[in-house]
Amino acid sequence: MRFLSSVDMPCHPWMAMVILPLLLLLLVPLAAAETWPFCGNSGKFESNSTYEANLRHLSSTLPKKAASSSTSTSLFATDTHGNAPNIIFALALCRGDSNASACEGCLVTAFQDGQDNCPNSKDTTVYYNGNPCMLRFSNKNFLATTVNDKIFVVPSMEMPLITSTRADFFRFLLFTLLNSTAESVTDSSWMFATSRLDISSLPTLYCLMQCTPDLSTDDCTDCFKAYYQLTLKYMDGRKGGQILGTRCSMRYEIYPLGDTMLRISELASAVPAINNTLPPVTVYQQSPVSQATIQEYHGRNSRRKALRIIAIVAPLLSIFLCFICCIVWMTRRRKGTDILHDQAAANRLEEDAFVSRLEDKSSEFTLFEFSEILHATHNFSKENLLGQGGFGPVYKGQLPDGVEIAVKRLASHSGQGFTEFKNEVELIAKLQHNNLVKLIGCCIEGEEKLLVYEYLPNKSLDFFIFDVSRTSLVDWNKRCVIIEGISQGLLYLHKHSRLRIIHRDLKASNILLDQGMNPKISDFGLAKIFSSNDTQGSTKRVVGTYGYMAPEYASEGIYSIKSDVFSFGVLLLEILSGQRNSGFHQHEDFLNLLGYSWQLWEGGRFLELLEASIANEIHAAEARRYINIALMCVQEHADDRPTMSNVVAMLNSEGVILPEPKHPAYFNLRVSKEDESGSVLYSHNDVTICSNNDVTITEEPDGR
Repeated sequence: MRFLSSVDMPCHPWMAMVILPLLLLLLVPLAAAETWPFCGNSGKFESNSTYEANLRHLSSTLPKKAASSSTSTSLFATDTHGNAPNIIFALALCRGDSNASACEGCLVTAFQDGQDNCPNSKDTTVYYNGNPCMLRFSNKNFLATTVNDKIFVVPSMEMPLITSTRADFFRFLLFTLLNSTAESVTDSSWMFATSRLDISSLPTLYCLMQCTPDLSTDDCTDCFKAYYQLTLKYMDGRKGGQILGTRCSMRYEIYPLGDTMLRISELASAVPAINNTLPPVTVYQQSPVSQATIQEYHGRNSRRKALRIIAIVAPLLSIFLCFICCIVWMTRRRKGTDILHDQAAANRLEEDAFVSRLEDKSSEFTLFEFSEILHATHNFSKENLLGQGGFGPVYKGQLPDGVEIAVKRLASHSGQGFTEFKNEVELIAKLQHNNLVKLIGCCIEGEEKLLVYEYLPNKSLDFFIFDVSRTSLVDWNKRCVIIEGISQGLLYLHKHSRLRIIHRDLKASNILLDQGMNPKISDFGLAKIFSSNDTQGSTKRVVGTYGYMAPEYASEGIYSIKSDVFSFGVLLLEILSGQRNSGFHQHEDFLNLLGYSWQLWEGGRFLELLEASIANEIHAAEARRYINIALMCVQEHADDRPTMSNVVAMLNSEGVILPEPKHPAYFNLRVSKEDESGSVLYSHNDVTICSNNDVTITEEPDGR
């Protein structure tokens, strides 16, 4: 499925001839401009045929079936009717907050609108603005798969009331809202959730997301993955927009979503996903302008003369404009091709120079052949797959001498470019510490870029502390060792290594555990090197994982050693509680784990934060000290946070009275959710572009 924007559309004269009169029609009040149909290419059925009779039967039974399902799951139904070659497969879904009567009425109308806009089409999909209901029927068995297709993207034309310098912060808040809503959808038996995020300095953001309830939790999560990318591409910085598909839908706005009236600016900016064999303007041609409105428009005598002039001038003007468009497009394409060739040549030279430097250092670092890695990992077999990270899969391997290795194979679409790859190789190869993962070597061959690490058999920290079936494997003594090891590793990076290093992506999934459950900090692709005299830096592009980011970094791009201290504080709270900061929403008053921890601390109920498996193993005074340290690390202002030297000292000084922490960052951000159980406040801080788990954002082409 391909999404067409104005840049993608080919410059055909007939397009301009169609678009210009249609834009004039959009100036007329569009009372019925709410239907968005997709006409499939599975052929036509004959009037009075068996197929038409089967469709008529479904149109009378499916709406009632969907409406009657509201007592069990949601307003949803699938059905098949007839026998091949006249069998019809159908799916109907109403918005989760609709009532049964409104749902049935909407679906009855959808069958009629489908036939009006796609006459005699065997495959038709109908959406409505605001998504009160959607309908698809086809002679193809699309019900046999969970693939989300017929995707329709509608970004708002309006930009937010914020300065460009705060765009990253707005993006952070938007994806906080989207991720938390998506997680709530998978937690709901209705597969539906609405949310609201209130920030005093910005407009309130409202969100609605829904999956068809026949999807599994994983299928629903996968369905939304592409929506994050589409949101970033088509709606970045905009006040609102919606994405509709046959299996899931999403919408966010700066006004309550009960109002589903379509603004003309939204319709004009719709980006339909259609088959390339269909005219790119099919959706506009079939936009639901009522015949009465069109007749009234054409029937006004005062405009007839203007229409005659337009009918003569428009084709000529359209051809001229399209000619100019084609010239500009061809020129830009030629220039773009030249730039790409030059950039590719520069990249090859940089890679060759880098490989040469590595070969000169072969005594301390191994430059592997790709064939060696293939042999070690059994051709990257599924049996050797250890996990899937944000940058690509990680495989277990074994070298001919019996040494076990872990190979990170960078995906070409992962977002980690050659700069990050080179940064990790050159940096981590120089670091020597028991609590830092050891990089054995790398491989660069064509498009393949691989990092070869020591193999650590116990996977990563998140594998244990966030899984109730494994938390008992890491008792309090083991967690103390893990906390101490992470703090020592960070202290080495910040103070005792040859250069001051800021990790910038410290999180549970980047803490690996060896055979003895000793922690090792990994993944230095985003690390920043400082000279000993520097204390902080700034960037135009924020990289890292939302939820672990310090507020000054997420909103302003300012990073320092205190940024890592903030991430350590979040990680410490997660180790103590066994809960992710991202997606923490079972407590009704606060957005995230930081806010919940602060509430318990202020109320003197800090022991309630402890994960059940360690609650009986830790003394109250010791628990108070660890939580106190964690809250000091996540304070809103960087100057209020301790250094890692202070943190290590506080962890090892049981008798010292610690300062009282101030309130943490993000503690008062709220997201309200409405579902069948009432109102709940929750959040998910990790911005996920391709996964519903914490995924690192790595777009920082310059000025690292």
